[in-house]
Amino acid sequence: MKRLLSLTISLAILAVIYWRMDFTRLGPVFRNCDPLWMVLSLGMVVPLTLMTAWRLDQLMPGGARLGVGESNRLILVASVLNLVLPSKMGDLAKAWFIKERGHTSGELAFALVVFEKTCDMLSLLLWCAFGLLLYPHKDALFWLMTVFVVGGLIVGVALLGSRSFAETIFKMVSPVAPAKIRSKLARLQTGWREMHECFWRDRRQLVLVAGTSVFIWFLHLLQIWMFIFALRANAPFLANLALAPLAILAGLLPLTFAGIGTRDAALILFYQPYLAAPVAAALGILCTMRYVLPALAGLPFAGGYLAGWKHPDQNT
Repeated sequence: MKRLLSLTISLAILAVIYWRMDFTRLGPVFRNCDPLWMVLSLGMVVPLTLMTAWRLDQLMPGGARLGVGESNRLILVASVLNLVLPSKMGDLAKAWFIKERGHTSGELAFALVVFEKTCDMLSLLLWCAFGLLLYPHKDALFWLMTVFVVGGLIVGVALLGSRSFAETIFKMVSPVAPAKIRSKLARLQTGWREMHECFWRDRRQLVLVAGTSVFIWFLHLLQIWMFIFALRANAPFLANLALAPLAILAGLLPLTFAGIGTRDAALILFYQPYLAAPVAAALGILCTMRYVLPALAGLPFAGGYLAGWKHPDQNT
């Protein structure tokens, strides 16, 4: 029922967007696109997926390795699940797959995946903060978003960098959390301690993973900038560093189906100084393809991983 509701909301938002700008104006935008830039920008999905898989392999503790092949399959299957589960919950499913295949304990696998997604979020916030601080068209709303982004970045870095700060946050959140969530927080807290010990013991690996995450997200934002060129439009790269992450964050809100609708509306709103509404709407479709293409590539592997799988909220 929740998935049907989120799909309905996505379709409703898209209907309003396309009705207000006239859906027929999308056709000329795509017909006029640059074929070479379109192929290059969509093709960025391949190196991005491989780099993300390599990073997951590097995250494995104690010298254990998944192997790039297994890591890549996990990333692709998670992409399949991310299309139907809210707020990137498909990524948390990787923890269950890692545990079931005997690579590590459930608590550590869960903490590993949360650590991975925290690195992703912090990298996204880092580039967003950098872009927002230099963005020339800041009104009161953009200043407010800048404060929230920078604040979130500082808190996230503190969680990763300070075990005592992380323990304090767990102690503050656990008493007020529902009973079902509280048990998961306890498991996450145990795994988080293990991850802190593992990564701060090996500073070289920590720097490698953090640097890789920042570079991966630079490439994600570069891909979106390349989409703009593919649509024969233009926007300053520094502005793209500020605006694209805000649209991605809007797509993470657990309201719509795979972020469709909220992400599109955010792109049209934020890119107004640079892109006409039909071009921004076309950019929204291309940004959705960033998630659809890996999911299509993951379909052949999904059956083998999903047999016996339970929702991350039911089992970790």
